[in-house]
Amino acid sequence: MNISEVSKKYGISIDTLRYYEKEGFIPPVRRSESGLRDYSEQDCGWVEFIKCMRGAGLSIDTLRQYILLYGKGNRTLQKRKNLLIAERDKLQARITQMQQTLQRLDYKIESYEERIVACEKELLQKRKTK
Repeated sequence: MNISEVSKKYGISIDTLRYYEKEGFIPPVRRSESGLRDYSEQDCGWVEFIKCMRGAGLSIDTLRQYILLYGKGNRTLQKRKNLLIAERDKLQARITQMQQTLQRLDYKIESYEERIVACEKELLQKRKTK
């Protein structure tokens, strides 16, 4: 798959894909005879993983640390697991905060709805008395 196809498939800009490769977030992508990137399924798996982790809020530094540990093999399994657990805990805290914010927004929207209905009733009453 060429870089344009990968870009479209994952909704990631071509520049971002090049950056991920340059920074080592994905392994070097094999090149065709004409020098164009030719993404394998494994490469796409890395792209999908990085996109997912970035979407979950992992920082570039955390991803860099994870990939460095991954490159050291099985002796870093526990460290990688601990890193992911810490990031999951941060994500869970953000989700909880977002749920609380959503509840507050719902409350505010409902209060506006009640005020709008009250104003409409008041306007109707005024029209009836004229």
